[in-house]
Amino acid sequence: MIRFLIRKLPSVLLVTFVSSVIAFALPRVAPGDPVAVLTEGDISSDAAAALRAEMGLDLPLWQQYLKWIGNVLEGDLGTSYLLRRPVSELVLGSLESTIELTVLAVVIMVAVGLGIGLMGGSPISKLARAFVDTFNTVFLAVPPFLTGLLLILLLGITFRVLPVSGEVAFLSNPEIGIQYLILPAVALALPQAAVIARLLQTSMLATRGEDFVDLAKAKGVPPARITYRHVARNSLGTAVVVIGLRIGDLLGGALIVEAIFARNGLGALMVSGVQSRDYQLVQFLILAAVVVAVIIQLLSEITLATLDPRIRLEGS
Repeated sequence: MIRFLIRKLPSVLLVTFVSSVIAFALPRVAPGDPVAVLTEGDISSDAAAALRAEMGLDLPLWQQYLKWIGNVLEGDLGTSYLLRRPVSELVLGSLESTIELTVLAVVIMVAVGLGIGLMGGSPISKLARAFVDTFNTVFLAVPPFLTGLLLILLLGITFRVLPVSGEVAFLSNPEIGIQYLILPAVALALPQAAVIARLLQTSMLATRGEDFVDLAKAKGVPPARITYRHVARNSLGTAVVVIGLRIGDLLGGALIVEAIFARNGLGALMVSGVQSRDYQLVQFLILAAVVVAVIIQLLSEITLATLDPRIRLEGS
């Protein structure tokens, strides 16, 4: 395990460095100026220059980057240009909402994805096969924001089953909080679950053609045992890797879904930061999302090696 982590360390550091450069550059590529947004253009050129100097925007870009990344490594995430509050304080204030949404979405994604995938890779009736194929086809084509809008129309407006905007903290009131979480979590999870289901189904159908499966059939092993003991177990590696990648996509999709359902999470914070050209806030949120995705990918590789004895972390 230690050798595996050491071997991965250079690539992790490289990805983090490149991501930090991209996170720093992206907000500055967009048109607009933080000073103009902050003052609404109603300021003299001398006052604007003084404000830019105060915000550190008068320095060359490479100096701005080194100053920012050095502060981040020391634990100082900077101060929001617009809100005049520490970025760490703003992120922590919105983190609970995003974590609640992402955790529930991950649970739904894994449960639905593995369930549909196992069903599709098993001997089932024509009706069940049609259901699996329809689910995969529809949700592979429909993005999370469209799924969210459809759920709002169906379960929030037409039948008024669940609330469609706002939020209540789950930890403070679980019974009400879960009602506000269900629709955005389902909208976020179903498109990703379809990816997991399709790949797991394909892997299981391919595994059924392996020699060890034919040998198990020749020995008279029951079909259900063959499916879950031999086929599914040797196909889960693909699902584990995909789940790790999909969790990273969930974080990106959460930004849009939170805006659709009017949740005060990191998505709303990101949208506000982009609109106001709040460089300090936006660049940290981008970098944090990439770092979390890298960590999740590492954990998925470790899990894959644990599930599949043919793979060793120490291997080449």
